[in-house]
Amino acid sequence: MKKLLLALPLAAMLLCAGCSGNTEPTPKAPSFDEVLNTRRSVRSYDATKKISEAEVRELLKAVQEAPSWANQQPTKYYVAISEEKLKAVQDLVGGNKERIAGAPVLIVSTFEKGKSGFFQGNPANEVGDGWGAYDNGLSNCYLIMKARAMGFDTLIMGMRDADKLRELFAIPEEEAIMAVISLGYRDGEPNRPERRPLDEIVHFF
Repeated sequence: MKKLLLALPLAAMLLCAGCSGNTEPTPKAPSFDEVLNTRRSVRSYDATKKISEAEVRELLKAVQEAPSWANQQPTKYYVAISEEKLKAVQDLVGGNKERIAGAPVLIVSTFEKGKSGFFQGNPANEVGDGWGAYDNGLSNCYLIMKARAMGFDTLIMGMRDADKLRELFAIPEEEAIMAVISLGYRDGEPNRPERRPLDEIVHFF
């Protein structure tokens, strides 16, 4: 009888554990290697899946951790998430228009000129504003990796009408427009292009 009485509270606790009705396991966050190995440049998106403004904010908040020259943080982002702006940007990415038609978010990436690579207003070396493009690339790398960690997919597009994008988003002349980045969910599994042999790109001395 005593054993039965002791067992009753334990049984009640086990039953209570399932009272919330949430039997789904918490999704496990992908490892860094999984993010690296599953990221693809995606050219077909599932138009039925949406991304909220809150999710984009979470993504770009993480992107702010990217390094930059003297912490200048020159990269800026202009996010098209409304139907009107999405359609407008789709018309400005050349041959990629059909490929990104199902993406629910399009992001214009720019950098402020004359900041990264400069000291007291003068270029610190021969690269000059190339350092702004470099920092923009680092920031965009954080973006596409964090996007993949969140379950999203991306495509960085260099084919774009910079003048019309500048007008559409009132982007200042002091900013260089670099790329348009699509953000969404892949529709199907994209192929992985072959990489060059490591010894072709790495030299040890």
